[in-house]
Amino acid sequence: MLLKGNQSYQGEFILLGVADRPRLEMALFAIILICYTMTLLGNTTIIVVSWLDPNLHAPMYFFLSILSFLDLCYTTSLGPHMLVNFWRKSKTITYGGCVVELYISLGLGSTECILLAAMAYDRYAAVCQPLHYTAIMSHSKCIKMAAVSWITGFSNSLVQTVMTLSLPRCGQNQIDHFFCEVPAMIKLACVDTSLNEAELLASSVVILLLPLCLITVSYGYIVAAVLRIRSAESRLKAFNTCASHLIVVSLFYGTAIFIYLQPPSNYSRDRGKMISLFYTFVTTMLNPLIYTLRNKEVHKALRRAVKKN
Repeated sequence: MLLKGNQSYQGEFILLGVADRPRLEMALFAIILICYTMTLLGNTTIIVVSWLDPNLHAPMYFFLSILSFLDLCYTTSLGPHMLVNFWRKSKTITYGGCVVELYISLGLGSTECILLAAMAYDRYAAVCQPLHYTAIMSHSKCIKMAAVSWITGFSNSLVQTVMTLSLPRCGQNQIDHFFCEVPAMIKLACVDTSLNEAELLASSVVILLLPLCLITVSYGYIVAAVLRIRSAESRLKAFNTCASHLIVVSLFYGTAIFIYLQPPSNYSRDRGKMISLFYTFVTTMLNPLIYTLRNKEVHKALRRAVKKN
């Protein structure tokens, strides 16, 4: 039912996706199903191994297990409904479902931005302050840093969700996307959205660029410290310890910045949707592979777990 005047549509939304291209839709279904399955298996494995193996009870693996949990929740908040919609003629989502999807997915994504900065600080402490590392990255401090990530992430999501859904849509309910996302939702508004776009840009600077600057500074100190190491083998070991995190940061921040640091009015129809799919499913699938393939401690822990079973 459409509401009169400038009130917003409160019934259900139609998610257009690529419904006008059935072959592409089926190809995306297969790709997303594979990525989602591998994400579940890979991240669950990291969480279980990190918590069960005493040798991985260190700050680095504490944050890694939280990152894996975030990725699991993030893809699950969007993936199942999207996969079901690929097979439905009526690709709809209820208003309440859209609110929940928008709030949870944005909250988890924002939390990951802050958590990656915390992980960079952990690597800085390990490489640049090795003698004081245990004191700097105490268990209580790690828990506080993780808590700050979650609180900041979901606080940002609350503000974004309320501001986006309070915009009048004058009965428009067709979202040109696979799921409810802020830039696509803002485009439904039938009023001037310059205030929302400015607020989205400001929050993106805080949630995306500020942590990225902290990560860059941390790795600047790390590179300087590593170059002072005389042993080539020790230098390589130190770089390998940080390389996995840098790859994950590049994948995650690169795609997120492209989506959120441009005005929704400039939001490209297909390019934006495909990049959203990439950081939602491909990066979350690659994260456990990147960490396990480059981390000898995780390799050893996996071997021990297999031998026990």
